[in-house]
Amino acid sequence: MSALPVVPPTPAPSRRTARVAPFLAMDVLSAARAKARQGADIMHMEIGQPSAPTPRRPLEAARAAMASGQIGYTEALGLPSLRERIARSYQELYGVSVGAERVIITTGSSGGFLLAFLAAFETGARIACACPGYPAYRNIFNALEMETVDIPVGAEGGWSMTAAAIAAESRLRPLDGVLAMSPSNPTGVIARPNELADIGALCREQGLWLISDEIYHGLHYGAPASTALATAPDAIVVNSFSKYYCMTGWRIGWLVVPPALVRPIERLAQSLFISTPFLSQVAAEAAFDAVDELEAVRAGYARNREIVLNALADLGLDAAPADGAFYAYVDVSRHAADSMDFCRRFLDEAGVAITPGADFDPHLGARFARFSFAGSQETCVEGMARLKTFLQTASLRA
Repeated sequence: MSALPVVPPTPAPSRRTARVAPFLAMDVLSAARAKARQGADIMHMEIGQPSAPTPRRPLEAARAAMASGQIGYTEALGLPSLRERIARSYQELYGVSVGAERVIITTGSSGGFLLAFLAAFETGARIACACPGYPAYRNIFNALEMETVDIPVGAEGGWSMTAAAIAAESRLRPLDGVLAMSPSNPTGVIARPNELADIGALCREQGLWLISDEIYHGLHYGAPASTALATAPDAIVVNSFSKYYCMTGWRIGWLVVPPALVRPIERLAQSLFISTPFLSQVAAEAAFDAVDELEAVRAGYARNREIVLNALADLGLDAAPADGAFYAYVDVSRHAADSMDFCRRFLDEAGVAITPGADFDPHLGARFARFSFAGSQETCVEGMARLKTFLQTASLRA
């Protein structure tokens, strides 16, 4: 009998992958969908995905482009007409002049972050971010062997990162950059214009890159958010068509960068992505003409926000202000020692999917959970009704 062949061991994954934590919101989504496939009635309040469809005009533009049959690569920086339309929007929305040559079309904001981080920072760079904050920042930095420097924010400070807190951290050990987000995920807080201006001034004084994540612009329930470009013209701005424009699956976003970064980012984009999908770019340009539909969607979020925040208050649960975006970041520590367990049981026993705070804050996240009100009004009403029943009947920590 011949001997079995010796199978060599499979090479190990790179060490950098071990530094990338799971994206818990996506894990919850997978678990919730698995339960739905088994027949469970699930209320999805875990992810920041608009339930509204892509508006009519972008769909019509994409269909027309598809019918032409000419679907191919574009310039690595994006279609000139789309770049010009985005540049014009800064004047229309904020009164800020932005040259189209500074606009770079990206494969979602995620592709924009990757390009911005690679272009701006060296290995080992230290970048200050608000904590709690969007988990992908930390994971991308870890994959690129950079360091996230957590700037704690909480209710006592209005959930906003300040220049003073960043300066204090910088005195302990120098920083290389600051990453701001307004409106924020997970808190929905909108930074006041003077706060962004102070952070921009600090970055100029210390020679730091300022990256401003503005992907939730357009989603506000009072005063709109300000762009960092209004007071920090050399900031790197990241934005996307996913949230306000209801185009998550199209994977289309953009950067506004200082002139010195345009060519370096172009070289990176040429090799990493070649170009952003042509059909998505065509649809995105048409999205600027869909404001009536989009404002109706925002009005729906405002109604959902009122339902969720009022229900949470009635249940004695404290939440961040949710001035923008479509999230309520909620302190559940009265009811559970660990929000991971709270969220798991809420899904298993009540059929409502929400995201544990550990996704956003490795330090205090066990106290919090994030509820998304991006879904339908019916989902929000039913989700809050099930929360009330769950808190009344489940054997939770008092």
